[in-house]
Parts: sequence; C-alpha cells; structure tokens
Amino acid sequence: MAVTAPDTDPLTHDHVFLGAAHDENARRTRWVVALTGAMMVGEILAGWLTGSMALLADGFHMATHAGALTAAALAYAYARRHALNRRYSFGTGKVGDLAGFASAMVLGIMALGIAGESVVRLFEPVDVAFTEATWIAALGLAVNVASAFLLSGDLGHAHGHDQGHRHRHDHDDAHDRTHDHRAHRGHDNNLRAAYAHVLADALTSVLAIVALLAGRYLGWVWLDPVMGIVGGLVIGRWSWALMRDTAGVLLDTTDAAVAEEVRETVEGPGDARIVDLHVWRIGPEAHACIVSIAAPTLDAEAIRRRLAPVHEITHLTVEIRHAANLASA
Repeated sequence: MAVTAPDTDPLTHDHVFLGAAHDENARRTRWVVALTGAMMVGEILAGWLTGSMALLADGFHMATHAGALTAAALAYAYARRHALNRRYSFGTGKVGDLAGFASAMVLGIMALGIAGESVVRLFEPVDVAFTEATWIAALGLAVNVASAFLLSGDLGHAHGHDQGHRHRHDHDDAHDRTHDHRAHRGHDNNLRAAYAHVLADALTSVLAIVALLAGRYLGWVWLDPVMGIVGGLVIGRWSWALMRDTAGVLLDTTDAAVAEEVRETVEGPGDARIVDLHVWRIGPEAHACIVSIAAPTLDAEAIRRRLAPVHEITHLTVEIRHAANLASA
C-alpha cells in the first residue's frame, strides 16, 4: 500500500522581515534624497565660489547625508524586490547594512579630504564672501529642518509584520526542533539613524553660520577653516561608527544583551541548560536565534513558549537534547 506524503503547505513560511512601514519609509527617504541632493550641490558650489571652507564642509557633510539616504533608498527597493527570493536564507533584512558599510568607506575618505584642505587654509587664508556664504548656509539649515520634518512623521511607530508562521519537526523522542516566526514590533532603525544624521547636519550648518558671522563682524577669519576641521571630524566619526556597526551586523556578531536574556529565560527555572546558543541580527528589527538545550522533561514547544517574551527574536530554532543522548552528542 502506497504511503501518502503529508500535506506540508500549512507549515511552510517565508523569511520576510520588512516592517509594516517599509514602503512609507522608502517614499519619505526618496523625497529627502531629492531635497538634500539639490541643496548639497548648491552649498558645495557656493562654498567653492565664496572660498568658505566651513560652507564646503557643510556641503560635503550634507553629501554624506544624501549618500547615506540614497543607499538607504536603494536598499529599501532591493529588499522589497527580493524579499521572497529563496537565495537569501534569512531574507533581505541586512541589505541596508551592506549599503551603509560601502558608503561609510567613501565618507571616511571624504572626511580626510575636508580636514586636510581646512588645515591648509588655516595657514594659508583665502578671501571669503561672508555675506553670500552665510545666506547659503542658512538655506542649508532650512533644508535640514525640512528633511527632519519629512523623516519624523510616524517615526518610532513602524511595526514589524506579524510573521505568525510556525514550522516544527519531531525527529525522534531524543531530539525536538521547532522553527518559529513570531509577531514582532519595533522601530525602523535605518530611518531612525537617517533622522539622527539630519539633526547632525543641522548642527554642522549652525557651526558654519557661526563661523561666517564671526568672520564678517569680528574679523575671526581663522574660525572658518577651524569649523571646516570640525566638520571633517564629525563626518569621520560618523563614518567610523557606521563602519563599525554595519560590519558587526554583516559578520553576524552575537547580540550579547539578547543572548543573555535568552540564557536567563531558558535556564531561570532550573530545569534546562543551554548547550549551544547563537543570536544575531537578520534585519533592522529582527534577530535570529538557534539554541540547543539539555532538558530531560521539556519539549521544543515548551521552550518556545518560555522564550515568547524575548520580543527581539523573530526567527527561532530550538533543539532539545535529552539526557540519554548527551553522551553520544
């Protein structure tokens, strides 16, 4: 008698970890890219024509902002287009980190160029058209404020998809595995980072305005290249931090805080011990967790329920190893 294979359709699931506000955030980002790109070109040209390094630094700093947002916009589009592509084992949630790492390297080189040119002009001053440069810097500040307004709508209220899929395999009475996709709510960290960078741009614009006004009314011409150096340092610090953070995500570094929470949650009652644990980020709002547990009296579903409060985990794989099998493990 032929054996009919079980129907697994109800157990299948995807690996889409895009937030509910993904498309809205992408649209906001595209608008800010267009607005900032236009202002960036204007500031750089004005800084070059007026001889203001502070204005040039502000323009290039705005370029870092425009570049980062452009990468984010492209990442949004690529992640959406390939969200169901099975080539990506854990979805496309890390595309933004890849784009961020690449842009950070370019921004670091740009920061060195700005700081170097500012040092040269500190010792070899050039004439600066303070009035015209001040008006351009003020316009740049207005663009930064407008960009912040565009990005702040619904910021912090984006929620993840209800993944709601569960897939379980019971291999034998010694090993149970459960594959779980739970509902997750959180922030779009890429959008939050873009918003914070807009605020940093606004601060740089304020520094440029201060330097230009001081040069015009107090004769402190030296303050303009000094602010250029400060702008270069700000860009360099931001690019280094971005490279460090995105590299950690791309290399699947362990999220120590979430891993510790998992360990305390599983081992707290005293009836289970973790044998092996891996926790890493797979998207802006999502973490994956693979945990192997020695628990003689528990099954995988019990561990899954126990870990339900750890909301950072959106993709959970549990292996139960009973005492009889530990010696052969």
